[in-house]
Amino acid sequence: MGAKIVDVEYLCGMTIAEGKKQLAEKLATRYDEREAHNIAEMVVEKLTGWDRIKLLLQKNETLSSEQESLLQTWTRDLLRHRPVQYVLGEAWFMGFPFFVAESVLIPRPETEELVQWILETMKGKPGKVLDIGTGSGCIAVSLAKHNRQLQVSAIDKSNEALYISEKNNQKLATSVRFFQMDILDMEGGFFSEKMDVIVSNPPYIKENERKYMHENVLAFEPEMALFVPNTNPLLFYRKIAEIATKSLVPGGHLFFEINEMFGNEVVSLLTDIGFKSVELKKDLQGKDRMVKAIWSVN
Repeated sequence: MGAKIVDVEYLCGMTIAEGKKQLAEKLATRYDEREAHNIAEMVVEKLTGWDRIKLLLQKNETLSSEQESLLQTWTRDLLRHRPVQYVLGEAWFMGFPFFVAESVLIPRPETEELVQWILETMKGKPGKVLDIGTGSGCIAVSLAKHNRQLQVSAIDKSNEALYISEKNNQKLATSVRFFQMDILDMEGGFFSEKMDVIVSNPPYIKENERKYMHENVLAFEPEMALFVPNTNPLLFYRKIAEIATKSLVPGGHLFFEINEMFGNEVVSLLTDIGFKSVELKKDLQGKDRMVKAIWSVN
C-alpha cells in the first residue's frame, strides 16, 4: 500500500481549482463521482475558509505550501476511507459546524429531522429537555441554539464524547448542562427536576447488520454508539422509556430516533408501558425513523 504514495502527490504552485479537481479524481477511485465531488468541495472550503461563491470567484488563486501539505495529509486519510468529517474535524448540523472526532458518531441528516420535530412540537415555548446519549451534543446544543427558552441537559456514558459535546456547547454559545452517566446502570429517574421532553438517538443497529454497512463506518465510528445485541435490539428504548415514566411531567414528550426495522415494535413497547398518542414518523427517505410519545399518568 505504501508504494502508491504517488496517488496523493500534488504539483507545487497549483491553483485552488486544480487542487479540487485532482482531489475529486483521486477520490473517484473510492467513491462514486458525485460523492467524490461533494467531498472535494468540503475539503477545499475548509482548506481556504471560503464559501462556495468566493471559491468560484477565486478559483485561480494559488494554494500556499502549507495548504498543499495539508491537502496531501487529508487526501491520504480520505483514501483509506476515513470519513471526511473526521478528517476535517467538523460536521454541519442544523446550520452550524460541530466539532467531531472518532469518539462520537457523525451527525446524520435524519437526526436533523428529529430535532426539527421537537422544535415544532415545542413551538418556541420554554421547557426542560434531557438528551440521553448525547455524543457530539448535536441534538442538545441544536435545541438550545434554536430555542433559547429551553433548558437543556444531556448525558453520555463516554467522557471522551462529553469532552466533544462541551466543546460544541462553548463554540455555539449555548448553556447545555452535561453529565457523565451510564443509563443501563441507573435505577428509576435520576434528576430531581421533571422534564418536559426526553430525547434519545441510542444505539440501534443489530450486530448481524454489520455486513451491510460501509467500511468507513465500521472502521472509524465508535461501536459503542452503534450496536445492540441481536437478541435484545430494544435494550436502550426499554430502559429510556422506563426512565421517562419517572422523569417526564404529565403530558411530557418522549422522542426517539429508531432502526427502521423496529418501528412497530418501539410503538408497541411505548404503548404497553403507558405512553399515549404514540406516533411513528418516516424520514425524507421514506424510512420509519422516529417516534414521538406523550406520557400520561391517567
